[in-house]
Amino acid sequence: MNHWLMKSEPDTFSIDDLKRKKREAWDGVRNYQARNFMRDGMRVGDGVLFYHSNCTEPGIAGIAAVASDAYPDPSQFDPESKYFDPGSSRDHPRWMLVDVTFVKKLKRTITLEELKHHPALERMTLLRKGNRLSVMPVDAAEWRYILDLE
Repeated sequence: MNHWLMKSEPDTFSIDDLKRKKREAWDGVRNYQARNFMRDGMRVGDGVLFYHSNCTEPGIAGIAAVASDAYPDPSQFDPESKYFDPGSSRDHPRWMLVDVTFVKKLKRTITLEELKHHPALERMTLLRKGNRLSVMPVDAAEWRYILDLE
């Protein structure tokens, strides 16, 4: 099993939204490296740290699981979508997504600021300078350490 961190702005889609919906397509990813993680690395059952970004207190708000293999993101074909990509075709889709399912909401958000103060996490992709990926791997030791912080 692999582990991942996936970012979402809570005013767009939060852990509470996923809890209510139970399962959701993780659409709109428009970064090649993040797409490659979903397409080539994610497998059904992998664990996901659900991270609230671009908000007052960014941090890990819950746990989700990968619920599907990667498949073409339909928003890339929709001219009305903000994620439309005129360079992508149904025969050769450029952008992929996976479905995720709700596992649990954490008792508290583990903030980005808190994560920065743990030496055990100093190599975590999220904490590297300049990293703005919305989907990234989390190693097993980081996963266990973070869950123990709750």
